[in-house]
Amino acid sequence: MSTALVILAAGKGTRMNSDLPKVLHEIAGAPMLMHAIGSGLALEPSRVIVVAGHGAEAVAKAAEEAFPPAQVVLQQEQKGTAHAVAQASEALADFDGDVIVLYGDTPFIRPETLEAMQAARAKHDVIVLGFEAADPARYGRLVMQGERLDRIVEFKDATDEERRITLCNSGVVCANRKVLFELLEQVGNDNAAGEYYLPDIVGLANAAGLSSGAVTCAEEETLGVNSRAELSVAEALFQSRARAEALEIGVTLQAPETVFFAYDTFIGGDTVIEPNVVFGPGVTVENGARIRAFSHLEGCHVSRGGVVGPYARLRPGAELAEDVKIGNFVEVKEARLDRGAKVNHLTYIGDADIGEETNIGAGTITCNYDGVMKHRTRIGARAFIGSNTMLVAPVSVGDEAMTGSGSVITQDVEPGALAIGRARQVTKPGMARKLFEMLKLKKARAAKGVE
Repeated sequence: MSTALVILAAGKGTRMNSDLPKVLHEIAGAPMLMHAIGSGLALEPSRVIVVAGHGAEAVAKAAEEAFPPAQVVLQQEQKGTAHAVAQASEALADFDGDVIVLYGDTPFIRPETLEAMQAARAKHDVIVLGFEAADPARYGRLVMQGERLDRIVEFKDATDEERRITLCNSGVVCANRKVLFELLEQVGNDNAAGEYYLPDIVGLANAAGLSSGAVTCAEEETLGVNSRAELSVAEALFQSRARAEALEIGVTLQAPETVFFAYDTFIGGDTVIEPNVVFGPGVTVENGARIRAFSHLEGCHVSRGGVVGPYARLRPGAELAEDVKIGNFVEVKEARLDRGAKVNHLTYIGDADIGEETNIGAGTITCNYDGVMKHRTRIGARAFIGSNTMLVAPVSVGDEAMTGSGSVITQDVEPGALAIGRARQVTKPGMARKLFEMLKLKKARAAKGVE
């Protein structure tokens, strides 16, 4: 059976106090909407429909980045969740299969939970996702009759007996496309808010002789984010999960609570992560590497045996081959370093190719930007770049070549050559003592007010 996802993302998120649409606030470096779509993509859906409203253009861009074939439809007026889902009717008119309704501000539903909902459709026409709530007071209750979902009751409408039920409604629904949209056409808005509510389809389905059922999940999966405080809770939950998963696969985290992962971070087993390391999006670290304390990595690849930091920064496009060493206060961006290369101290390597076993001395800078264009520096294998070398790109240094410390290199250096580009030193015997005496005398006269 084919599956389509309908993801509700039209809310403004007033409690966020932000101009940014609620679903675009980030958790672990990615919009909440991307997390929601990512969970559903595990089902290999044939369609993904995002229902947008506030900030629709920005929401559409984020949806396309998460899943390029995603289609965005507009909910011009926010009239409730049933009304929002109904906006996808035309887009799915030719679709034959099940529809799962998700929420762009509910980012943690696991793929396994959605698969369980899919499987439960073999027994029931409508499936609702429920959870056992630690504090169920504000949630709608799922009233079960054996395996059948009899109805969903909102707290304010529940009897005392119904309020003692702890199985609560997440709002996530799975149903056949034809059944879902036929039920939505029957949903009314005879309520205090005058809105059309998606949970009403359960009662309508049962009244029509259809069968409704429920699948349960952990409460944390259903966490909805409506405020900055809840966003911080969601971030903490993501990081806790990510750290636990890293430890489980054999990554050493010396101080787990100080390490922060992005939504797509991949760390291989037997890697050691020291305290206070931050991973931005797009990082892959292979087995057996070591990321030392206070380093920041994003958009980069560290191969087996690599050592990064402490206090290092790897920016997008940094590609480190096996056994590369990146030391303290080194920044690397859009650069490839081949096997065994070393950049150990106080250095900037940008838009560069560094050959295997080449050593880059402290204070070296690849001068890659002329104010308008970026230019590339190429250094061969087993070269030695002396401390405080300025490599003014575009420039090449050949295999086994060397630059003298303090040099400004503006021309290509052939393999095996020594390049020195600095002013000749001039030494004047005794001049230092004379200069110090002059300066001390000047200071003394100034203290006495003598010109």
